[in-house]
Amino acid sequence: MDKVVDLYLNDPTTKKRWMSFLEKLDLHNFSEREVAVIDHTLGLVDEEGKLVGTGSVAGNVLKYIAVCNKDSEPGQRFNKIVTALSQYLFTQQIFHMFVFTKVKYADSFKHLGFSELARTDEAAFLENGSPDVNDYLSSLPRIDGQIDKKVAGIVMNANPFTLGHRYLVEKASQENDLVYVFVVATDLSLFNSQERFELVRKGCSEFKNVVVVSGDSYMVSAATFPAYFLKSADSLIENQTTIDARVFKNVIAPALSIKRRYVGTEPFSHATSIYNDSLQRELEPDIEVHLIPRLEKGKTTVTATKVRQLIKADDLAAIEDWVPASTAEFIKANKKELQRRIREGMKIDGN
Repeated sequence: MDKVVDLYLNDPTTKKRWMSFLEKLDLHNFSEREVAVIDHTLGLVDEEGKLVGTGSVAGNVLKYIAVCNKDSEPGQRFNKIVTALSQYLFTQQIFHMFVFTKVKYADSFKHLGFSELARTDEAAFLENGSPDVNDYLSSLPRIDGQIDKKVAGIVMNANPFTLGHRYLVEKASQENDLVYVFVVATDLSLFNSQERFELVRKGCSEFKNVVVVSGDSYMVSAATFPAYFLKSADSLIENQTTIDARVFKNVIAPALSIKRRYVGTEPFSHATSIYNDSLQRELEPDIEVHLIPRLEKGKTTVTATKVRQLIKADDLAAIEDWVPASTAEFIKANKKELQRRIREGMKIDGN
């Protein structure tokens, strides 16, 4: 009978064995982006001690699930490793989990109680446990008669919240009865998720028809979407952005009566440009996509990247031209901590 064991990937021999097993099952991407975020890995070994299955967890996301079905009942090893991963998460007081997987494995997860949130031709996004997406949606504030109102949505990382972000929110506020601003919850930015949420909340406080909420895990970021089962970087971006758009269109928007999505134009980022194209393709005509030209100061586009560069350069005076007063105050009060994060390797380029 197969036995569940812990695999400690910080041991070179164990990691090499793990990688060799996965490569035999056509999984070849072991980049730092994928492996460094793993919190724990389990293996299945047969009676001879041979590795016949494995699975990992990164936060509450299941990764690198693979089994060898030779000499085993179909589905038996898959069920055993997924169940063992679920039980491990329970011991960590995590009762809600996600998985991104190849479409052909989606039904196998459904048999174990997972619910599908969205899919592309290549990838599927599923969840299991509680609180789930229905609990998340129930927790969001609403207004009377919302179904008949003009309701819009904006999704932002806001790393940090700038005058450019504020300009986008103001535009949506002027044109709608209610605006939801969803702040991406992934914690891999210079400003952590709690800091970013508070900066957006304070920066939007003057707009009485704007509600700032966490995107929780339902605004699918590139940081959480795995690439190890996809063939190229563009395939990663395409699948991640399409999954994200379909969750928004088919799950989030109907529950909140959102009929418009506001995004800033993106002249600099290849990934964000693809994302905007994907939003237009996936959301319209059911949800109008409003592309708003980016705010400019003089001949320079206002970007969060520029603000982060100024923090690194210790030019706080210049930052005041780029961000609301609440963001500037936070940066001044936390300058040393932010600069420490940069010195210790936090990336400041990109969005």
